[in-house]
Amino acid sequence: MVARLPSDPAPPLSRGRTTAIVVGLLLGVLLAALDATIVSAAIRTIADDLHGLSLQAWATTAYLITSTLTTPLYGKLGDILGRKPMYLASITIFLVGSVACAASTSMVELAAFRAVQGAGTGGLISLALVIIADIAPPRQAAKYQTAFVSVFSTSNLVGPAVGGVLAAQASILGIAGWRWVFLVNLPAGAAALAVVAKALHSRHQGQRQRHRIDWLGTVTITIAVVPALLISSEGPEWGWASPAAFACYLASVAGLVAFLLVERRMKDAALVPLRLFRERSFLLACLATLLVGVAMLGAMSLFPQYFQIVKGTSATTAGLLMIPVMAGLTVSSGISAALIARTGRYKIFPLIGIALMSVAMALFCLVGVDTPLVGSEACLAVFGLGLGLSIQPLILTAQNTVPAADVGVATSLSTFFQQMGGIIGASALIAAVFGGVVGKIGDALRVSLADPGYQAALRSGSGVNATLAQAVRAGTTDEFIGRVLTDSTFIQQLDPRLARPFLVGFSSSITTGFVLGLVIVVGVVLMLFVRVRPLATAIEPAGVEVTSPIARIPTVELTVPIPRVDWPRHELDRPAAVPFRWFQPVLPGGMAIIGAVERRGGGGLSGVTLTLIDLMGRQVDQYRTVEGGRFGLAATAVGTYVLLASAPAFQPRALMVPVASRPVSLQLVLNDGDGVEGHLSGRLPDDVPDSRPLPNVVQLSESKNRHIRRVADEAS
Repeated sequence: MVARLPSDPAPPLSRGRTTAIVVGLLLGVLLAALDATIVSAAIRTIADDLHGLSLQAWATTAYLITSTLTTPLYGKLGDILGRKPMYLASITIFLVGSVACAASTSMVELAAFRAVQGAGTGGLISLALVIIADIAPPRQAAKYQTAFVSVFSTSNLVGPAVGGVLAAQASILGIAGWRWVFLVNLPAGAAALAVVAKALHSRHQGQRQRHRIDWLGTVTITIAVVPALLISSEGPEWGWASPAAFACYLASVAGLVAFLLVERRMKDAALVPLRLFRERSFLLACLATLLVGVAMLGAMSLFPQYFQIVKGTSATTAGLLMIPVMAGLTVSSGISAALIARTGRYKIFPLIGIALMSVAMALFCLVGVDTPLVGSEACLAVFGLGLGLSIQPLILTAQNTVPAADVGVATSLSTFFQQMGGIIGASALIAAVFGGVVGKIGDALRVSLADPGYQAALRSGSGVNATLAQAVRAGTTDEFIGRVLTDSTFIQQLDPRLARPFLVGFSSSITTGFVLGLVIVVGVVLMLFVRVRPLATAIEPAGVEVTSPIARIPTVELTVPIPRVDWPRHELDRPAAVPFRWFQPVLPGGMAIIGAVERRGGGGLSGVTLTLIDLMGRQVDQYRTVEGGRFGLAATAVGTYVLLASAPAFQPRALMVPVASRPVSLQLVLNDGDGVEGHLSGRLPDDVPDSRPLPNVVQLSESKNRHIRRVADEAS
């Protein structure tokens, strides 16, 4: 058998083409990010015009359900069918849904068409991140992914203002102003469609004939997720302990159990391959992303409530007061991306970022009625800095811990976990706030009633103040306080002295939500156990990453008889797997060879013995792959080594691997052996410097970890 190194890397994309692709992807991300904020600002006007105010929540819920559900599906289909066709399909679906929404004549129609829009949105964000990973090595991809964070920040600031302006117009070019909330998507969407179609040539077209789509998994995850999203949206109205709520809880749990059983049976063809979660770093990164989503959406939901109710600002002002979060996020994400590209280190950033978010969440717990705005703004800035250091590096961590063939589904899962954490976490925090607000206001009111000054203010009041005084005399204060659950604007109409118990109660209840948000501290602990895998600096067309500075390595052929391997008949006779090692803290200068071993046609190979020897025939390191086929070998010095890979029923493989001061990342493919014994045969090429024959240069390793030395004579 002749063992060859992977083919030469494909020439990198030109700067112009890369820029064009990134611009097209940014336009798609802008569509997804801007649409949600624009519609949220205009939904009240839309509902009034379509005479469906009571149904307005369903327009948002339908969009949320389909966008969340399709996120992992797009990732899997992108791995199978290719990124480009799936990304173009997601833009097209989104634009069709936008036109349909603009033509809606009822809230029922709008909800249905918003579901179509959401089905397109699910791919706009996750596939954009995957495509960036395809066209740029991880160390450079961080720079581009930071641009997406900036787009999100800008959308959150600009979107509500744009939506409000469009909704306020009676007519634009003969079309109702609110309909332009959806029509405004068409120019940007058409531009994104044209740019991506022309500039992007997918490097990962998948293997249609070898994979099938996991439709049953799609159905079961729908059963699991839809009830969870429904109760998160409708829980405050239904009641968290109502029969409808319990029905959602049971359906969600049943769907989750069914989904796990289906995915286990589908194995590599699963919508969410469960083997990915056997990789510790991937699992920890997803859980940390979930917690970041909880903290992010929780804070972004509660602080506007604090500004509007406790501080008495308008909705627009409350939105502007969230600028420190966006500013901090943009600055820190840009800094982290630059440092990742320069140093290749990424674990430290989410570790610091989640720690900053934890500190900010603890500071949020101290924010009260009398806290000056400058204090709360400083806390939000710290939170934004932590958020910017966490979001993109966590996605990069998930991408960097899976084989190249799974990058799409890994990225989508990371996005999915962030969405689910945000939705369910924010709902839980808001439920905790409004579930206890009546009692906390009541406690504050009882304390105030003992103050003679408060009693005097009650006696001299009129309007809403008089209504409160009457409720106090009649002992019906709980009913009066309960009005805040449906309309809190009356608080601003109260005398400031009479309003203070309401403000104190609201502030105390919001603090309860922030206390629950301290669960983000767990993310710091999770990140401590994430293994570091060096980031690649170049990408091979087949997904093989090369980090060595030596661009071209000559083909080397070795002549060695391969003995038959007598494998034990009983599982108990097999040697124990060597503990998995990604991070080698004692390696001088990062001299390591890492990667994965796969069978022809895809799929990681466990039980493969990899032996690293130097050119004097001395064994340097050995590793036996476990689940997923991943391996890590340590070199002792800079130089050229022979890497041997062997496994029962597979043809062995031998590679000459140059190791420099940076880790080398390889993806090895073993062919089926079909029971044939063979030889590794050949010679050193004439153009290799110092290519004289060397004795004692080859050492083979059986899969049973017994070593067989073959000595080459001087004429070899």
